[in-house]
Amino acid sequence: VQLQASGGGLVQVGGSLRLSCTASGGTLSNYHIGWFRQAPRKEREFLAGIGRRGASTSYSGSVRDRFTVSRDNAKSTVYLQMNSLKPEDTAVYYCAKKKDAGGDNYDARSYDSWGQGTLVTVSS
Repeated sequence: VQLQASGGGLVQVGGSLRLSCTASGGTLSNYHIGWFRQAPRKEREFLAGIGRRGASTSYSGSVRDRFTVSRDNAKSTVYLQMNSLKPEDTAVYYCAKKKDAGGDNYDARSYDSWGQGTLVTVSS
């Protein structure tokens, strides 16, 4: 299964966007999904993760109060609602599936099937 993030775009400071993560070649309903971003010249950064049923979520401290991860397994889609966007949120955003139950939810090395990301640009 290959994942694809979409929904990025240009937004003003303080605005909102909702990103979607969908799958091709299968369903993402069976996987823990993580959201990451990568800004130019920076490491890929964990943002949020959600368990297979949606009951378990995790967030990085930098986005905890502004971003919300959710999923609709009937639609095989995971969402990242981003509010109160700041210029420093500008990055390419990716979703990925966790390889297995034992890996670190916050570590990008625990994930695969990254696919292409979606660019979010926050302008001031």
